[in-house]
Amino acid sequence: MTPLLYTFEPAHPLHEPLRIGLKAESGQLSRRRFPDGESYLRVEDDVSHRHTIILADLSHPDDKFLPLSFLCDLLRDLGAASVGLVAPYLSYMRQDSRFQPGEALTSRSFAQLLSRQMDWLVTVDPHLHRYHDLAEIYSIPTSVTHAAPLLAQWLAAQGEQLLLVGPDAESEQWVAQIAGKSGHPYVVGEKRRLGDRSVTLTLPELSVYRDRAAVIVDDVISSGQTILRCIEALRGTGIQQINCAAIHALMEDGVERSLRTAGLQQLVTTNTLAHPSNGIDVSGVLLPAINAVMASS
Repeated sequence: MTPLLYTFEPAHPLHEPLRIGLKAESGQLSRRRFPDGESYLRVEDDVSHRHTIILADLSHPDDKFLPLSFLCDLLRDLGAASVGLVAPYLSYMRQDSRFQPGEALTSRSFAQLLSRQMDWLVTVDPHLHRYHDLAEIYSIPTSVTHAAPLLAQWLAAQGEQLLLVGPDAESEQWVAQIAGKSGHPYVVGEKRRLGDRSVTLTLPELSVYRDRAAVIVDDVISSGQTILRCIEALRGTGIQQINCAAIHALMEDGVERSLRTAGLQQLVTTNTLAHPSNGIDVSGVLLPAINAVMASS
C-alpha cells in the first residue's frame, strides 16, 4: 500500500521531494492547543496496515519531542503497519560523555526515548564523535546518510582554486572526505572552547594558499562562534575570499548577518534544516535509505 508521510512542518524543504520520491501520500493532521497548553492531535487518514513515515528535523527538540511522541503512539493505536522517522537533523548528539561529574548523558537518554517510539530511523550526518555508530545508543534499525559527496560536487563545480578549511579537529572527518572527492587541498584549525558561546581558534601557516579562496567546511552552524573565529583567523593570514559550506544550518536569528559582517562572502547549506542559505538538496541520498529500511521493517 502507498505509504503516508506526516510532518508538523509541511513547508519543510524536504517534504515534497520525499513525498514524490517515495510515491507517498501526505498524511493529514489536525492539531491545536487547549487553553491550558495541552496538545490536541488527530490523524485524519485511515492508517490501518499502512507504513507511516514522520519527517521531523528535531531542531529545538524539547519543543518537538512530546508532539512527536503523541503522533507515534496515535499511529500505532490506529493500526499502522510501521512508524518510521526521517530526522534530517538529529539532535542530542553532543553530550556523548560525562565531561563533569553528574552530567546527564542526554544522547543516550534521547536515543532510548526515540527507540521506544519508532520502528526505524534515517538521518543525515549526525554528530558522531565519541560514538562510532548510532547502534551504540539506538536499539532500532538506523541508517546514516552522508551529505559530504553532495558538498564535494558543489565545490568541484565552483571552478576556482579553493582551500578547504576545517575549523577544528571534529570537522576533520568532514573536510578530509570532501577534499578527497573534490580534489582541493585542506587544512584544519585548532579550537579551544571556553564556553557555549566563547571559543578561540588558530590555523596553521597558510602563506602558500594566500591566492586561493577559502571555504570553511563544517557539519553544523549554530551560534556561529566557531565560524566567526575561523573567518577572523583567515583574514589575519591575508586571505580575502572567504566562503562557507555546511550541512546543518542550525542558526539562531542574526547569525548569518554576523558572519557576513565579519567578511563571509558566500554561505551554502543543505536542506536538512530550512534556511535561506539552502543550496544543496539531500533528498537524493535520503530516498534509497528510506526505501531500504522500510522494506525490511
